[in-house]
Amino acid sequence: MKVITLTGYKAHELGIFSHNHRGITYIKKAFEQQILALIEEGVERFLISGQLGVELWAAEVVIKLKQTHPHIQLAVLTPFLEQESQWQEASRKKYHDILEAADFVDSITKRPYEGPAQLRLKNEYLVQKSDGLLVLYDEDKPGSPSYYLEVAKKRQQQEPYDIRLITPHDLEWIAQEDEMNDSVDIDNL
Repeated sequence: MKVITLTGYKAHELGIFSHNHRGITYIKKAFEQQILALIEEGVERFLISGQLGVELWAAEVVIKLKQTHPHIQLAVLTPFLEQESQWQEASRKKYHDILEAADFVDSITKRPYEGPAQLRLKNEYLVQKSDGLLVLYDEDKPGSPSYYLEVAKKRQQQEPYDIRLITPHDLEWIAQEDEMNDSVDIDNL
């Protein structure tokens, strides 16, 4: 079974502080395009650690695509127990909805948060358990995805490991395309 880890920035790293932010739509569209291509290439399982932001938005895309591609699976492997304990209520609800819809849920360390070593272990584990990484990443703004990329690039030096980036340029292209479609719709009224 081909497996891909989905990740990217935490919401606050992108300046997104609302579940209704327009940028989320573009991020989801970018992930949907890439995930559909991966499904065509035989990927059947998608992994996330369940962190707020890109990972949960990508998980929502996988859950939506399961309607038309029922063979695909979503696995949520959290770095530690109760990672959502300090989150706002709306974020916890969204997270629990995703956990309910996931095909597999587990914690890598079976303990609550103790320190950053659990996060390093999570990055290493998810890269080890997958055949590739699809990541929203901006080379000019490293942030949290750089830790995944570091582990993935090390693995790629040892053996074939697929690393695919969704860049700010990709998001801009989707946003422009969306705006052009909106203006076409207005002109046709």
